[in-house]
Amino acid sequence: MRVLLKVEMDTQAGNQAYRNGTMAKTMESALQALRPEAAYFTTFEGHRTAFIVFDLQDPSQMPKLSEPFFLEFGAKVTYTPVMNTEDMRKGLAAASGG
Repeated sequence: MRVLLKVEMDTQAGNQAYRNGTMAKTMESALQALRPEAAYFTTFEGHRTAFIVFDLQDPSQMPKLSEPFFLEFGAKVTYTPVMNTEDMRKGLAAASGG
């Protein structure tokens, strides 16, 4: 299932990870594990935040994928099912009986 993973990092934990050089390593390792369709990095409500779209094969993967963000960045992590344009068209067609 395609999901949007939002990783909202705690400022103090993020500062520490940045200063000690582990932020880039943790993000690279996480992205390798996620194999994202897209990944965007910005601020959200004043925190460093990543928005990552990827295919979640099985919900049992969530702890393994989330823990690096919790442990390294003290992050708030959310998973939201999402659709791309093709998925939306298919879903709308099915909903309208077509």
